Amino acid sequence: MPLRHKGKIALITGANKGIGFEVARQLGTEGITVLIGARNPHLGEIAEATLKADGADAHFIELDVTQPEIIAKAAERIRAQFGRLDILVNNAGIHAKGDGPPGVVDQCAVRRALDVNFFGALAVTQAMLPLVRNSVSGRIVMVSSGLGSITWNADPNWSFAAIKRLGYNGSKAILNMMTVQLAWELRDTPIKVNTVNPGYTATDLNGNTGTQTDREGAVETVRQSLVPDDAPTGGFYETGGVVPW
Repeated sequence: MPLRHKGKIALITGANKGIGFEVARQLGTEGITVLIGARNPHLGEIAEATLKADGADAHFIELDVTQPEIIAKAAERIRAQFGRLDILVNNAGIHAKGDGPPGVVDQCAVRRALDVNFFGALAVTQAMLPLVRNSVSGRIVMVSSGLGSITWNADPNWSFAAIKRLGYNGSKAILNMMTVQLAWELRDTPIKVNTVNPGYTATDLNGNTGTQTDREGAVETVRQSLVPDDAPTGGFYETGGVVPW
């Protein structure tokens, strides 16, 4: 079967492990060149070697989403080597120690969550957007969370209603707002911008307590990375369908 997406270039942040690595692996099987964004060179190089051993065209890119100079250097390397980005997946994220409900949360934890989960994604997107504009049909995917849904957070009967982490939940909610506004900003271009809730996936982020595998958690992010030109933009999705804002 021909690989319809062969030759595309994809950058995935936080791709040396977990869902990010699995997204890179699945995109690699489509013949896509995958750029492994990771802040730790040793771990990034291991991820690159692992994917190459499986037949993927993988390249480690040093990328700490909190360091503007490193982001700029990564963007310049991609521009010089490839000239464009067809797919940008903003996957890097953290849970900050001390996060919790508004009345007791450590304010430093909120700032840390926002710094990585939102400002990091914003900085990477701004740096990479000129490269995505060079694509015939660029795709930008924000890896968010159901915990970023204000509708679900307000529902006392929601399965995860008791998880009130102002930093994490709030950072994902503002990431969702960024998706809506960026999709509107790019409405007259072929670029699609969408947000994904991977679902409760067993990763280091939750102490591997999730009920899904990385493979399952990556499915919708991969799908949104490869949507056709007539697909919607500015939406919030999970494997089962649309997520309420």
